[in-house]
Amino acid sequence: MVDVSQASGAEGPAISMKSRLSSYALPIFLIALIAISGIVSPAFLSTSNISNMLLQVAPLGIVVIGQAFVIILRGLDLSVSSVMATAAVIATGFSGQNSDVLSILLVAVGIGIATGLVNGWLVTKRSVSPFLATLATMIVLQGFRFAYTQGAPSGNVPPLFRQIGSATWHGVPYNMMLLVVLAVVFGVVLAKSRFGREVYITGGNPTTARLLGINADRVTIIGYVISGALAAIAGLVLSGYVGIVDNWVGRGFELDSIVAAVMGGISLSGGQGGILGGLFGAAILVVVFNAVLLFGLPVQLQIIIKGMVIVLAAAFYVRRRI
Repeated sequence: MVDVSQASGAEGPAISMKSRLSSYALPIFLIALIAISGIVSPAFLSTSNISNMLLQVAPLGIVVIGQAFVIILRGLDLSVSSVMATAAVIATGFSGQNSDVLSILLVAVGIGIATGLVNGWLVTKRSVSPFLATLATMIVLQGFRFAYTQGAPSGNVPPLFRQIGSATWHGVPYNMMLLVVLAVVFGVVLAKSRFGREVYITGGNPTTARLLGINADRVTIIGYVISGALAAIAGLVLSGYVGIVDNWVGRGFELDSIVAAVMGGISLSGGQGGILGGLFGAAILVVVFNAVLLFGLPVQLQIIIKGMVIVLAAAFYVRRRI
């Protein structure tokens, strides 16, 4: 007769080891992707290219942090790219001197917060689907932006934004330092604070949240506000990186940020995931984008490879959760 306790003891370490290894699945996938890219093209691992990838990760990572809050709350934010472009246009709308940095920051983040408030209000108070609500604000912002610029933005980005967006300190980009600070701050908020617990409970089951006395609407609106404010900051950082601003700065970041978050284990059904996973997802996307460009592949093949890697990464994550 088999001793149940002995059987459990035998399986326990195996399950524990499997669980421990599964938590490193996404970093392992990222390392493998970097190694393969370096083998195919040694230039991929050059200091200049690595620094360039770090510069590219930061703006996307900042957006992913905000997107994480929204997705955990069972939503998504398609307006982030439009908020980024509007913030970038605002950055060139002043004198172009560092004396205007504070004013630019206040106006840009104010627009991001206002957009988040509208998105949250539409979703919670008017029961509009997150897709339609954020798509609508994205289009409205585009209209305001084109009216403001007359279709052609002009002016210069302040030198401080240029430094933050593209300069490095001992090889480490300043925008990466900003990303780390924001990730730590909002990571602690999400994982350790009462508000963070409310986010997970609301995202897991809004009805349960209300029964527990949580103001689910308030929590959801704050989530969208965080996403809008961080998108504005990312837009200012990206404007400093690209230098030349147009009405489409940040285009594609809305989908990339959602893909990165989901690939990083943030569930679209809500109530699950974390910022760190989303940042690993963002890093994987940037590595893929950089690699296919460095390899000089045809555009059509680039798109196919990007899609395949995203599917593989997502499948790898889902497999480790089973």
